[in-house]
Amino acid sequence: MSDTSWADRVFGGFRKTSERLSSNLSGVVGTARLDDATLDNVEDALIVSDLGPAAAARIRTRLSDKRFGLNITERELKEAVAEEIAAILRPVAKPLEITAFPRPQVILVIGVNGSGKTTTIAKLAHLFQEDDYSVMLAAGDTFRAAAIGQLATWADRINVPLVRGPEGGDPASVVFDGVKAATQQGIDALIVDTAGRLQNKRELMEELEKIRRVLGRLNPEAPHDVVLVLDATNGQNALSQIETFRQVAGVTGLIMTKLDGTARGGVLVAAAEQFGLPIHAIGVGEKIDDLRPFDPDLVARVIAGVA
Repeated sequence: MSDTSWADRVFGGFRKTSERLSSNLSGVVGTARLDDATLDNVEDALIVSDLGPAAAARIRTRLSDKRFGLNITERELKEAVAEEIAAILRPVAKPLEITAFPRPQVILVIGVNGSGKTTTIAKLAHLFQEDDYSVMLAAGDTFRAAAIGQLATWADRINVPLVRGPEGGDPASVVFDGVKAATQQGIDALIVDTAGRLQNKRELMEELEKIRRVLGRLNPEAPHDVVLVLDATNGQNALSQIETFRQVAGVTGLIMTKLDGTARGGVLVAAAEQFGLPIHAIGVGEKIDDLRPFDPDLVARVIAGVA
């Protein structure tokens, strides 16, 4: 996919978010001077656009430091907001890279049911395939036959091997078999699906700890990544999921999906400001190539409506 068509897709995906922020910022600069009242309105517009209070306060302070008392047009305001959003997003934009040695790099993918986790695993595998890495999937969410079936369908579609066990089986044993098979076959990346249950945090924590122990026996460095998949349509609720999964699973990075179906894409900025966790990629559609590494400057300009 060309950079241009991806940029177009991101723009289309964030359209609702961009329109929401643009609408909230419109009329804010009626006085054409960046005074305290205008800055208050800008801050409020950012908060109601899901960028979160901390990011909104930071952007307000930066605008005040640079432009206070100066005349400013709506376009200039949006450009300035885009630059400050980019400053928040740049430090966390980190593609998920295959660097582990010995292979495989083991990537645990976690997230609540319905977040797009299984589809994201397939898209991530496809992304690695495009860079000529070999990939294997492991169906570690053994509690839902639908999850195993969906992963099997995707594995067939993108032509990667899948390690699976019986429904209701031990996830750790599936992961063990996956690492063993991937090691023997010289696979570069093993992507592991996990249960999405958050109702019983202790149960999930114990399950993930068991998976970690099993992995440690085969490869002390594994898992190399624990990636949390978030559904952007959840807005601020996504932040509480980050907090919980960080405690339960030791999240090392984020992927945000379904940005094309929501006006709440600003939550990406809130997540970056609040947690500082790497954002590896974003998803803006259902197709296999609708997941790409996170480009902070493009996303900042799109959110602010100046792309």
